[in-house]
Amino acid sequence: MDRLATLETFICVYECGSFSAASRRLGIGQPAISKAIMQLEQQLAVKLLLRSTRGLTPTEAGQRFYEQVAPALQQLHEAQDGVRGGNGELSGYLRVSAPVTFARLHVLPRLHRFMSQHPQLKVDIILDDRPVDLIAEGIDVALRLGDMKDSGLTARKIGSAPMRLLATPTYFAARGTPISPEALEDHDAVIYLQADAPGNWWFRRDDRQCLVTLSGRIRTSAAEGVREAVLAGNGLAVASAWMFAPELASGAVVTALTDWHIGVMDLWAVYPGGRLASARARAFTEFVALHLSTPA
Repeated sequence: MDRLATLETFICVYECGSFSAASRRLGIGQPAISKAIMQLEQQLAVKLLLRSTRGLTPTEAGQRFYEQVAPALQQLHEAQDGVRGGNGELSGYLRVSAPVTFARLHVLPRLHRFMSQHPQLKVDIILDDRPVDLIAEGIDVALRLGDMKDSGLTARKIGSAPMRLLATPTYFAARGTPISPEALEDHDAVIYLQADAPGNWWFRRDDRQCLVTLSGRIRTSAAEGVREAVLAGNGLAVASAWMFAPELASGAVVTALTDWHIGVMDLWAVYPGGRLASARARAFTEFVALHLSTPA
C-alpha cells in the first residue's frame, strides 16, 4: 500500500472507529487495514490508535495527525477532481444514501443522465428509509426527507413537496370521501412509522387548525409498505406528493381535503460533519435539485 493510500486508510479507520467498519467502507480486507495502520505508526514512531475490545480510540497524537492530514487529503482530492474535471467530468467513487422509495421513483430513473455526464464516475447508492451513519458508511452525500434534527451535519434544502391525504378511488367509493378532518375518525389509515409523530397530523385552513390522530390496523416502517397497502385499498394515508407521484399523475390515487394545508415534506442534501463536500457530492446535489421536477 503506497503512502497516500495508507493515509487514506488511517482517515477512514479514524472516522469509522473500527477496522471492520473501515474494511466495509474501503472494500479491502481487515488484515490489510490493520497492517497499514501498524506500518504508519512504525514510520511515525508514535501510537495513533489504541486498540481495545470496545473498538479503537485515537491517542492525542492520532487526533492531531487526523486534524492535519484530513483537510490536506481533501484538498488533494479536490485538486485532482479539478484537473480531471476541466471539461466538467468527474471521476472516482461517489457514495450516496437515500430513502428507498424516493430513490426508486425520483433518483434512479434519472441517474443515467448524471452518469452520462461523468463516464469515469462510479456511484454506490445505499438505500434505507432510516438515517444511516454517514461517517461509518463512508457516505459523501445523503438525501433525507423531513425535518433536519442533527445539528452536527452540514445540510442544504434542495426541494419540498406538499403533504396529501390520499387513497384509491375504490377506497373512497366504498368508505366515502371525508369532507372535514374530523370525519377521518371513521376511516382506516395506513400509518408510516418513520414519521416524526406517526398518525398525528395538523390540518390548517385560514385561521382554523385541527390536530387529527389517524388510526388503522396497518402500520409500517417503510414507505414501500405504505404505498402497497394504500394501492391495495387497505386505507387512506397522509404522504408527500413524491411518495405517490406516478399514481397521482395517472389517477390511481386521488386526494381529499385539498382545501386544507397539511404541511410540506422537505428534501435535504446532507454531508458528513466536519468536512467540505466533495466536488462529486456537490455535483450530484446540483443534479438532483435541477432535475427533480423534470420527467424521468
